[in-house]
Parts: sequence; C-alpha cells; structure tokens
Amino acid sequence: MLNAPDIHGSLWQSNEMQDVTISREMSRKLIDSLYVEAMVMADEARAYFDAQADDDREALEIMVRVSFSCESLKVTTRLMHVIAWLLTQRGLINGELHQSDLSDPKYQLGDTARSDREVLARFPFAARALIEASQDLYDRVARLQRSMIADGRIMPAIPPSPARQLLDRLQRSF
Repeated sequence: MLNAPDIHGSLWQSNEMQDVTISREMSRKLIDSLYVEAMVMADEARAYFDAQADDDREALEIMVRVSFSCESLKVTTRLMHVIAWLLTQRGLINGELHQSDLSDPKYQLGDTARSDREVLARFPFAARALIEASQDLYDRVARLQRSMIADGRIMPAIPPSPARQLLDRLQRSF
C-alpha cells in the first residue's frame, strides 16, 4: 500500500511501503535501481569519510568523535549488507541461485545497529545526511525482503541449531 511520493518523488521509496507484489521484470528493475543507489551511496560515504570527515571530526568533542567513528562503521555495514542482499537477488533473477538457497541465513539481509537520533544531532549536516540515507535505504530493503517472504518468494531464514553447527564443524574437520 503506497501513499504519496516522498520528498524525492519516488513511490517505491515511500516509508509507507508495506505490500509489494511485483513481476519478475519489475523485480529486476527494482533490484537494479536499489543496487545503483547503494553503490552511489557507498561511493559518497567513502568520499566523505576519507576526506571531509577528518575536518568535521576535529570540530567535535572527544566523546562525540568516538560516536562519529562508530557511526561511520555503521554506515559501511548497512551498505555492505544491502549490497550483498541485492547481489543475491540478482543471482536469483539471473538463475545463478535457486529459490531454496535463499532460506540460508547467509542470503538474508544482515542485522545492523540503529543510529541514535540524539547522537546524530551533534554531527555535521553532511554526516547526518549520509547516516540517515543509509538507514533509510536499509529500511526499504528490509521491507522489501519482508514483503518477499510474505509473498512466498523467499523462504524465511532458518537459524541453524547448535547441534547442527557442531556436526558441521566435525564434518569439516575430517
């Protein structure tokens, strides 16, 4: 159920995106556009945290600097999880993966830590914008995954049991 377009005018980016039923071609286009967005954002984050962030960080109090460093890692983690999930979806669309493979937790969107709004309020605008954009992208991809699970296009991840993990370790040892 989609409401009005967001500030960028894209319906599929709407925070109200709850139920997405899409064809294979539409799925390919959506995955590709999200992938491009994630790659551009990753490049923007790299450029910011490699160059401008040093100047911005120096202007912050010491404890805020630590939070700033943690947030830069969160951005990177979010984007890498999103990119990995989107590449998995591309593999499925291109026939490189089978539908049954997607129930393996390694093919699901990885969990990431949320950013604290009170901490973000103390950061420079450019840092806040990147952090919030990465969280927004992650949230949209997470909703897409939940929708695909609800539609039966992806089986939910089944966490391995401790006994299965021990058996797998033993098997790898011999």
